[in-house]
Amino acid sequence: MHIRCWAELVQYGANDVLKREYGSLIKAQAEPEYNVSLEIDLEKVPAEGEERETFIKSIALLKRNACAAPFELAFKHQKELEASNGAQGDLMQIHYRDEEAIFVQASQDRVTVIFSTVFREETDRIFGKVFLQEFVDARRQPTIQNAPQVLYSNRDPPLEIRHVSGLRSTDDIGYVTFVLFPRHFAKPDLASGTISHIQLFRDYLHYHIKCSKAYMHSRMRHRVAEFQKVLNRAKTEVATTERKTASGRTLTSR
Repeated sequence: MHIRCWAELVQYGANDVLKREYGSLIKAQAEPEYNVSLEIDLEKVPAEGEERETFIKSIALLKRNACAAPFELAFKHQKELEASNGAQGDLMQIHYRDEEAIFVQASQDRVTVIFSTVFREETDRIFGKVFLQEFVDARRQPTIQNAPQVLYSNRDPPLEIRHVSGLRSTDDIGYVTFVLFPRHFAKPDLASGTISHIQLFRDYLHYHIKCSKAYMHSRMRHRVAEFQKVLNRAKTEVATTERKTASGRTLTSR
C-alpha cells in the first residue's frame, strides 16, 4: 500500500495498529515505492470457513486500519482528558488528498473531526449544501437523536482550525464538522464502527452528489423528450388531394 499521508499516520501510531492487526505478515522492508507490504504464506492461510473469511476481510481492511490510527489515538486522549479534567488535546492533521485534509482533536467531553473538501463545480457546492442540511434535519427525529452532530461551513474554516496555516478560504471549499461524544466510541465495537463510517464520509458525500446530478440530468432528458412529443403532435397536417388527367398523369393540390 502507498498512501500520501503515510508519514502523518506513522506519527499518530499507524505502525502499532498494523502490527496489532497483522503481526508477522508485515514485511520489515516494504516493496519499492510503497509504504507498507504484507507477505502471506499461502500454505498457512486458514482453510475454507469463517476463519478464512475473517482473514481475507482483515487483509482487505489494510488501508482502513492504517487510517484508523489518529482516531484511536484521539479516543484514547479523550478518556485521559476526561479523567484529568484537561482542556483539549493536540490537533492532528491527515492530508489524505490533494487540497483536502482531515483534522481530529480530542477534548474533555468529545472528539471533533473536521473534513475539508473541494467542490470543483458550482452545482456540486449547491448539492453538497442541500445534502448536508439533511444530516442536520435528520437529528431532529426522535429515533436518531444519538447520531453525531454535523456542522457545515462554506469558505470559512471552523474555529477549531482557523489557526492552521495554509488553509484555503475560497468559495469552492467546504468544511464539515462531526462532533463525536463518548457514546459513539466508548465500547470497542462502537469505536470500530465509528472509525469505519467516518473514514468513508468524503467518498459518501461526493458519491451522492454525483448520483443526484445524474438523476437530475435523466429527469431533464425525459422532460425534454416529452416536450418534443407534444411539439410533434402540435404540427398541422396539410391535406392533399390527387387528381388524374385524361392522359393518366397525377396532379396534387394543396
